Amino acid sequence: MQLSADSYTLALPSWIGDALADVPDVLPTREERMRLVHALADRNWREGNGGPFAALVAESATGRIVSVGVNVVLGSGVSSGHAEVMALGTAQRAVGSWDLGGAGLPEHELVVNWRPCVQCYGATMWSGVRTLVVAGSGPELEEITTFDEGPMREDWADQFRARGIDVVDGVLRDEALAVFRAYRESVDVGGSLVYNARAAD
Repeated sequence: MQLSADSYTLALPSWIGDALADVPDVLPTREERMRLVHALADRNWREGNGGPFAALVAESATGRIVSVGVNVVLGSGVSSGHAEVMALGTAQRAVGSWDLGGAGLPEHELVVNWRPCVQCYGATMWSGVRTLVVAGSGPELEEITTFDEGPMREDWADQFRARGIDVVDGVLRDEALAVFRAYRESVDVGGSLVYNARAAD
């Protein structure tokens, strides 16, 4: 048997460099970090790269930005190319460890513009981050965008905390919803694609 593919690559889109050109290396507050996430999420869908989702990894104590990620599903053709996966993977490459909570490393946090989907829930849990910061966690994301985020546990935040990962919810929530609404308006006029692999019966 000969494989038609034996590897794949996920890469951030070329516009990321331009988007970060004037962003300082350190964003001291979680609001500043979330504001950057919202800006990246909004640009991402407008560029046609994927859904309205972005994330970043920062050093918790200093606010130094280690990595950013946006959803690259459409751009890469790979369904696992979610913003959290991109941010966590590039952060792990940047620090040289699969464990962002490893010995000798500062504590890291993942900042996301909504509660992770079921895939990214696991990716976050095993990444080594010590804090997850989200703009919101209710049903609004799915209601507005119609994306299927999967069968998330009701005690998802407690499961993180049980593993030593703090959860901070509600950072610039209204700004996240504004990005989702803009995306949905584009979908409604045929300008964007909601790419759920399977629709519920």
